[in-house]
Amino acid sequence: MDVSKDLIKSIVEKVLAEQMANGVSTAAVEPFKQKDKSGIIKITTDKVETERFEQDGVYLKDVLTLEEAPRMGAGLMELKDGTAFEWTLTYDEYDCVIEGTLEIEIDGRVLTAGPGEIIYIPKGSHIHFQTPNYAKYWYFVYPANWADL
Repeated sequence: MDVSKDLIKSIVEKVLAEQMANGVSTAAVEPFKQKDKSGIIKITTDKVETERFEQDGVYLKDVLTLEEAPRMGAGLMELKDGTAFEWTLTYDEYDCVIEGTLEIEIDGRVLTAGPGEIIYIPKGSHIHFQTPNYAKYWYFVYPANWADL
C-alpha cells in the first residue's frame, strides 16, 4: 500500500490539533516554536530545519500553520548547488537573506541580495528564484493561505 505525502501530512496535523486541544505541547515535534496562550509565537530560528521541496536543491520549512497565523505566512528556504526554479507568486512576499546570495530573475533582469538584505516580490510576479552557489533566507508572505489561491 502506497501512502501519499498528503495523507501523512493530514494525519500529523490531526494528531497535533488533538494534542493542542488537550493541552499537550508540540515542542517535541516543533522544537523551534514557543507559543503563548495570547497567540504570540516565538520562532528560534537556528532550530528550524528545512525539508526537500519540489526539486533537488530546494529546501524549505513553513514555520506557522494557518491556524496559528491565518493572515501572514513565514518560513525558511535554502537553495543549494546553484539551483534555480520558476514560480508565479499569488501573494506578496518579502525575502530576507541570512546566508549566501539570492537572485530573483524577472523578465531577463536579475536582482541580487546578500546577508542582511531584503527583496520584496509583488503578487503576480513570474520569476526564477536562483543562487550561484547557496542561499538561505526567510520568506514572509501575505496572504498566508497562498497554496489555495
